[in-house]
Amino acid sequence: MHQETVIALSAIGIIAICCQWFAWWVKLPAIVFLLIAGIVLGPLTGWLNPEHLFGHLLFPMVSLSVAIILFEGSLTLKFEEIRGLQKVVRNMLTIGVATTWAAITVGTHYIIGFAWDLSLLFGALMVVTGPTVIVPMLRTVRPNATISNILRWEGIVIDPLGAILAVLVFEVIVSVQLQGHASFGHTLYMFGKTIFIGTAIGAIVGYLFGLVLRKHLLPEYLHNVATLTLVFASFALANQLSEESGLLTVTVMGIWLANMKNVSVEDILDFKESLSILLISGLFILLAARLDFSQFAALGWGAVILFLFIQLFARPIKVIIATYNSGLTWQEKFMVSWIGPRGIVAAAVTALFALRLQDIGVENAELLVPLAFTIIIGTVFLQGSTARFFATRLGVANPDDNGYLIIGANPVARMLARALNENGFNTLVTDGSWPNIKSARMEGLDTYYGNAVSEHADRHLDLIGLGQVLTLTPQKELNALAGARYRSEFGSNNVYFLSTEVEKDNDGEEQISRTAVSHDYHVLFTNEVTYSKLASLLSQNAKIKQTNLSDSFSYQDYQEQYGKRATPLFAVNAKRQLRFFTREEDFAPDAAWIITSLIQEEPEQNRE
Repeated sequence: MHQETVIALSAIGIIAICCQWFAWWVKLPAIVFLLIAGIVLGPLTGWLNPEHLFGHLLFPMVSLSVAIILFEGSLTLKFEEIRGLQKVVRNMLTIGVATTWAAITVGTHYIIGFAWDLSLLFGALMVVTGPTVIVPMLRTVRPNATISNILRWEGIVIDPLGAILAVLVFEVIVSVQLQGHASFGHTLYMFGKTIFIGTAIGAIVGYLFGLVLRKHLLPEYLHNVATLTLVFASFALANQLSEESGLLTVTVMGIWLANMKNVSVEDILDFKESLSILLISGLFILLAARLDFSQFAALGWGAVILFLFIQLFARPIKVIIATYNSGLTWQEKFMVSWIGPRGIVAAAVTALFALRLQDIGVENAELLVPLAFTIIIGTVFLQGSTARFFATRLGVANPDDNGYLIIGANPVARMLARALNENGFNTLVTDGSWPNIKSARMEGLDTYYGNAVSEHADRHLDLIGLGQVLTLTPQKELNALAGARYRSEFGSNNVYFLSTEVEKDNDGEEQISRTAVSHDYHVLFTNEVTYSKLASLLSQNAKIKQTNLSDSFSYQDYQEQYGKRATPLFAVNAKRQLRFFTREEDFAPDAAWIITSLIQEEPEQNRE
């Protein structure tokens, strides 16, 4: 039994990572493949039985995992990011929630046939969207900052609010079922108590822990462990004092830490992001494995109709009301209304309440879980497969990844950045040298001041629209380190390496950089062209020149005309495709290409 459990847990981890990798490869939200994996492992094959595997620890484990996920998401919520959008976010979380709750309640009652109390509960459960699906979808869709910030704030903050609403309705249902009536005063008291306890504990713990971090009272190697322990303890304490207030507690705690001055949470956030990926992956597989196909059959086509009702009516009505007179364009409103997938909190809380309601004999309680998963699967599949298309067609998507991240803001890097900009390609130059960055800004280049391989860069360097990296510093080690760092972002085929010196083999023959070969990087330009060579040419007043090739003026003619005075850098064709001249490829552009080169001045005796 012990060995079987170890094998099952290991298999879940491997399958989860494979799903995440495949999702990254095909550019779709990972939840799609995690749900498929869970369904295959559970109801289809019967190999995975979460109750048998974890027993009574299953739902406590799910609850703690959801707490970590919400805390990690709330650490990214900075008030400065929604400056100008506060009204929209507030409306989405108040009027919008009420509108969605009412619409889904009515739809569930008349389409599915649930009693009003169970419909109210399902409506409360389905008002949530959640960071577990919103954030991965935003990475794929890449909408503009306005849309992204609204959806991210809504998804993270609405999870605990939805859970609180569900708890209130659940308490009413239980009171009616056991006592025959529900007390309005008791319900109002429970609501106020939950909000007060959740907010108070979250704010107090967040403030005190922020002071500890600010005053460096805790060694760095304990930051992550202490944070994780505090999240668990705060969540447990809040739930002990008021049921389901723990989710609100960890959310408030995270927002407080994220916005507290002079408190660095970058290291904590890095750790929590990795942990959240693991937890999200495992939880979706486990919860999907608990599904019973016979219950889906009992729902029939009504579940599909309800999903379409939520997608095409309830969500758009919420956004229309919440964004009224907000200044958002209709294209932005459409995208906000189209993207609203349900995630792990909806699945976990629904599963928990369904079990409790079944125990006290509430009719149709067993259908809550399959109905919730129908909405989750439907919203994720539909929105995940179409949102990028709509964002692109409506002009609210960030540009394609055809820009260049340039490591270095020295004269060589600035020269190449200007040449790329003149050909219509975006660049972002980075450097830890303020004089270099200052010169780049004076030349009108976009810049990032700081070390491109630092943790600060991981958190603050904006890579939107960038798809390739050029390492152009005179420091060989930094070039290699930067290439290794951004290979994971762009792929090794999109990393270009400029040698700092000509490398030779044992026989004295020139060879391609060992660093580039070992990592599959492209080595820029010809064998003899290094950083030092280019810097020397610039110091001798070499100029950038563009040359149009045609049927009457070929690449061979170009070489004959300029000879060794020309250092070809890259070429662009009529389709806006750019190719660098590299050492490993003998590139000979044909007609209709435009070559950008660094040209030395012609000697005076030749001019005469």
